[in-house]
Amino acid sequence: MNGTTIFTEKTTIFTEKFTWLTSKKIMKELRDDQWQKLAPMLHGKDGDPGAKGRNNRLFINAVLWISSEKRQWIDIPLHFGNWNTVYMRFRRWNEDGNWHKLAVKLQDDPELSALFGDIARYGEQCYRQLKNKTSRRSSREIYQNHIKHAVGKKLRGQEEDDSTLHWLRLVSG
Repeated sequence: MNGTTIFTEKTTIFTEKFTWLTSKKIMKELRDDQWQKLAPMLHGKDGDPGAKGRNNRLFINAVLWISSEKRQWIDIPLHFGNWNTVYMRFRRWNEDGNWHKLAVKLQDDPELSALFGDIARYGEQCYRQLKNKTSRRSSREIYQNHIKHAVGKKLRGQEEDDSTLHWLRLVSG
């Protein structure tokens, strides 16, 4: 394709480096002009207090990849780094509302705003899945403890039924 752009009826654009999906405008990597606009708004750059993001652009591109591909975090290509590191950073940014904040800050650029709005919705979906998983785990533990308790009572009751003391109580009672 050599960097050429092809337009189809659905206005789906394919280029050598970027993948755009019909109306969602989700891409796998940021263009240089988009990065220049976005970089000053991100946490973890030099001069910011706290921890520094080693490579914010790589992180954002990893999030774009995962949110556009709808894949498992463990499937992130190795060039983005350790999948768990990327996931935990994504999760922290999601819990802080950074994806929504970026979508609002980028309102002057509808393409980037829509892109980060999609990431924010993906983050909400991940949060709901995590919350449901935690809830199911908790319910399962409660159920298992209840079953253990009930089985333990039943076993103790059987031991008592089989004992000679039980028969003595019946005869003397």
